[in-house]
Amino acid sequence: MIQIDDVIVSLDVFREKFLCDLGACKGACCIEGDAGAPVETGEVEALEASLPAVWDDLSPEARAVIDRQGVVYVDEEGDLVTSIVNGKDCVFTCYDESGCCYCALEKAYREGRISFYKPISCHLYPIRIGDYGPYKAVNYHRWDVCRAAVELGRKKGVPVYRFLREPLIRKFGEDWYHELEEAAVELKKQGYLDD
Repeated sequence: MIQIDDVIVSLDVFREKFLCDLGACKGACCIEGDAGAPVETGEVEALEASLPAVWDDLSPEARAVIDRQGVVYVDEEGDLVTSIVNGKDCVFTCYDESGCCYCALEKAYREGRISFYKPISCHLYPIRIGDYGPYKAVNYHRWDVCRAAVELGRKKGVPVYRFLREPLIRKFGEDWYHELEEAAVELKKQGYLDD
């Protein structure tokens, strides 16, 4: 592990390779699992404010869940997460004509209809942020549905931290990410990382 400011980063974030392969997984991370995506308290207002722009993109079932319980709920572990449909699909999941799922929020953001990208936990995946005493812990999360992303990342030689450059900067800032890159160079010099 390395420490940058008050953030502890697992060596797996440097060692492991990852590159999303949407053609292979069809966006399974938006529809698999036992709860919705983790949401920071400050993101709830942005999710609610984005609803008018994405409402027509959501399924009737998702709209009914949102009408009944809102865009988030507290799961069995006490975490704030996005609401889900039928015990699996995030309420913001949409499908294209080929059956690939995508995020209605991200689509609206890319089209310039909203200013909120999507929850940072989604943007950062496969990294999960946890608390480690007074520190934030940045850990690589392994999930079978992302096997194709791991294979593609290995083939292309893309480490997790490089794949997630944009969301890491969104979460921790440019200066922090620059220090992360410097740490990777140092780890490589010391023989902790492969080429």
